[in-house]
Amino acid sequence: MDSLSGVGVIDKSAAILEALAERGPATLAELVDATGISRPTAHRLAVALEAHGLVGRDDRGRFRLGVRLAAWGRSAVSLSATMLERSVAVLADLRDETGESAQLYVRDGDHRVCVAAAERPAGLRDTVPVGARLPLTAGSGGKVLLAWAAPEEWPPGADAAALRSVRQRGWAASVAEREAGVASVSAPVFGPDGEVMAALSVSGPIDRLGRKPGARFAPALVRGADRLRAEAGSHPG
Repeated sequence: MDSLSGVGVIDKSAAILEALAERGPATLAELVDATGISRPTAHRLAVALEAHGLVGRDDRGRFRLGVRLAAWGRSAVSLSATMLERSVAVLADLRDETGESAQLYVRDGDHRVCVAAAERPAGLRDTVPVGARLPLTAGSGGKVLLAWAAPEEWPPGADAAALRSVRQRGWAASVAEREAGVASVSAPVFGPDGEVMAALSVSGPIDRLGRKPGARFAPALVRGADRLRAEAGSHPG
């Protein structure tokens, strides 16, 4: 693999973390395929990252992003500690109300990062691990984060007409945009200056959410976003 920093062990460790952020839990063989790192080196680095809490294991023994990254990530994003703390209860209630997995995303350049999540406990679900980096140009969460941004901050490929519609409507929906078979609905969480701080989302299989998920789930998302804004001491924009 190419070296970005000139320090091979750092570049390879970053590649492992990036692969886990993009694809979710992975076996050692899948990490090797995703990064191009040799199997012995990938194993040695993944285990070392696990020792530091930067990588963990799921119940099937696959590598995943570690919980320590969530704590570090909260220091890096622009959300207040209060909003992140309040999001735990809001996400859990939203999951219970809708029966689907719920997430909170923030923008990171031309990507969005999941900073908190409440997973559906059983059955078919859309699992987005905390720390996952997803594109802004696919999925309802990305649409929400872009819709209230200035046009000059839109990445190439952004649909200007669709983003204007999202802003006018106050929420976004998507069907099979980010991943085949998955639908989602998102609403903006405003900050103290009226800027969009985060996108509150629910996602799951199209078979359950339907081809028009906004009609069913948008009210719950808007209520949840308003609650999170109010409990964090912000006001709408």
